[in-house]
Amino acid sequence: MSFEGYQSWSLPSGLVPNEASPEWLSKGDNAWELTATSFVGLQSVPGLVILYGSMVKKKWAVNSAFMALYAFAAALLCWVLWAHQMSFGYYKNSPLVGKPVNSLSNVFLLGPTHVHSMLPNADYVFYQFAFAAITVILLAGSLLGRMNFYAWMIFVPLWLTFSYSVGAFTIWGYGFLQHKIIDYAGGYVIHLSSGVAGFTAAYWVGPRHSHDRQHFPPNNIIQILGGAGFLWLGWTGFNGGSPLSAGLVTSLAVINTHICTATSLLVWLALDMAVYKKSSVIGAVQGMITGLVCITPGAGLVDPWAAALMGVMSGSIPWYTMMNLHRKSAFFQSVDDTLGVFHTHAVAGVLGGLLSGLFAKPKLLNLMYGNGVYGPGLLHSRGHIHPGLKQMAYQFAGAVFIAAWNAVVTSIICLVISRIVNLRMDEEALEVGDDAVHGEEAYALWGDGERVPKRRRLRIPLICRRLMPTPV
Repeated sequence: MSFEGYQSWSLPSGLVPNEASPEWLSKGDNAWELTATSFVGLQSVPGLVILYGSMVKKKWAVNSAFMALYAFAAALLCWVLWAHQMSFGYYKNSPLVGKPVNSLSNVFLLGPTHVHSMLPNADYVFYQFAFAAITVILLAGSLLGRMNFYAWMIFVPLWLTFSYSVGAFTIWGYGFLQHKIIDYAGGYVIHLSSGVAGFTAAYWVGPRHSHDRQHFPPNNIIQILGGAGFLWLGWTGFNGGSPLSAGLVTSLAVINTHICTATSLLVWLALDMAVYKKSSVIGAVQGMITGLVCITPGAGLVDPWAAALMGVMSGSIPWYTMMNLHRKSAFFQSVDDTLGVFHTHAVAGVLGGLLSGLFAKPKLLNLMYGNGVYGPGLLHSRGHIHPGLKQMAYQFAGAVFIAAWNAVVTSIICLVISRIVNLRMDEEALEVGDDAVHGEEAYALWGDGERVPKRRRLRIPLICRRLMPTPV
């Protein structure tokens, strides 16, 4: 490529294209996307590492945090070796998945993305990895406190390969739902899939120890708030990075994300106070999470007033399913979903997807995807109701497909793993916790379950004892 046609006087020197910064690359968009990716990565490490390690009983703090850390590392290698191309590559008109090849060549990584953006593929690969990693870590929230860690080590690459990649390819890639489902940043691909898969895996793994299921207090509520803070602020990159540029939709997506989340938190808190007469910190965190999840499929595509209304819905409907329906339903009681991931992610994800089909604004859809790619939200059909109804039907069909695929594939994966290692820890390990599983404990000083340190005795070397006079 020749850059002789660019006159140094026409652009600031830092913006003149050269071999290190070709004309198709936007330095501003590139800088923002790398920043957004860092935000998303921080949601998992340390965000969910801290959140999981704090929300569980003290004896499971190390195991829960380490499940998240392991998944982050394993997902990265799987992603660059085969899963990215399975999710976003192209393979012989396949409706479900791309060709499983690696994404490690410099020619590919330093070339422009296949989407309409001014970024190198390296940005896009790592950004989408951060999405994939947080999905499987969110799924882990359903399995804390009893899954065999060796089974988890096998589960992560299998689920990423056969479940997540298919969901990403069918909706965001070249699959059969491409340009049909409005899913701005992963309400279906990430949250519905993690909620359904986590609930399904929890069924196959089995429940926690009976005492743990009855009494499972968090070990550090202050750290829960710290982990929740990483999750909330990290969502700036989660939804702000999805346009792959620092444009108008990005700005709207960020402010809508925080409006919906704050509204959802306050609604959940108000319901807790009205019904239980207590302002629960953990309840507020759950309301925060459902708000983040609900706005995700439509963050840059709806007006701020719609984002606030979505916050009201996400703070009330998942609250009802978790705090009321769950306790009364024999179906929900039969599955031990440790952190209620089904309610905070599957229910909130479906809710967000359907509300996005209702509130998505045509002008914003065109800014994000181009003219006529998606039908307008039903509320904005303006007398031509058929396109809006068609879009709502697609939103519903997409939810059914993602839920069904994850339930079936997760079940198959769990059954295959159970033929290799036990899915659930043995009873002795379930009683002891971290020390039995990892030989380590979260709190090494004084407290529950710690061994009392032995008194140190002064040891006199044998040769010195021989030289000492013998008492008469």
